Amino acid sequence: MCGIVGLFAKKPEIEQNLGALLNDMLVTMSDRGPDSAGFAIYGNDNADVEKVTVQSPGPDVDFATLKADIEAEGGQVLEVRTLETHAILTVPAGTSDALRLTLEDIRPNVRIMSLGNAIEIYKEVGAPADVSQRFGLSGMHGTHGIGHTRMATESAVTTLGAHPFSTAADQCMVHNGSMSNHNNLRRVLKRAGVRIETENDTEVAAAYLSHQLAQGMNLGEALEQGLKDLDGFFTFVVGTRNGFGVLRDPIACKPAVMAETEDYVAFGSEYRALVNLPGIEQAKVWEPEPARVYFWERPS
Repeated sequence: MCGIVGLFAKKPEIEQNLGALLNDMLVTMSDRGPDSAGFAIYGNDNADVEKVTVQSPGPDVDFATLKADIEAEGGQVLEVRTLETHAILTVPAGTSDALRLTLEDIRPNVRIMSLGNAIEIYKEVGAPADVSQRFGLSGMHGTHGIGHTRMATESAVTTLGAHPFSTAADQCMVHNGSMSNHNNLRRVLKRAGVRIETENDTEVAAAYLSHQLAQGMNLGEALEQGLKDLDGFFTFVVGTRNGFGVLRDPIACKPAVMAETEDYVAFGSEYRALVNLPGIEQAKVWEPEPARVYFWERPS
């Protein structure tokens, strides 16, 4: 039993207040997932640079000389911004893959949480309210964001096991449920060259969607294909650079509710996650149907 929230802004007013709204939604779902929490924020999209969000169990040591150490290896880092156990490295566009290799060599304890032009992911073990406060979610701005409160069932309670999972640039997923064919799918994806770092079933589902997108599908098409290839009980909320998608399995035993106004689209595992959103009284509110793909995209 995990908690999922998501918010996709249609108007600048919501973008400016996205973090505060998402924070309230996330904390409301604390009792559905007290083990760990995380969130992805999309914003400050700049095609000339990439943002690489990293996490370290020893940030005081790992981040102190990180910029200088990367540059000593021939890399270029425009900025390093630290937040608790996470750091956001801004690098020239097209250099994040090389940075990953450098980090594996000089900082083996540092893990990449996300990379891309727009995305930043923060996640840690602990109560959702504590995690969101540590990283200052309520003060963040963005175009869209998703969050997750975890009650571990498939793997250990660790930072890497927390959601969201990001398996390609500007892509991420949160999940409530349990995948029954993730072990076989993990083997298939690894044979195809897909990178999977944990034993968590959600990372496999995220990697599957990233693989489909890499083959030329859009988010809606990838989710439709997932209905054929993914087996289990699941509710997914997926983020891309421009998009926000929702999918429930054909049985749809995991709770979900959505709301839409002229200003935003919102998702929550329960309606109480949505009650404080502006204009919720006039919103279209519905339960997403089983095996139906919902997705929204911003203009490119």
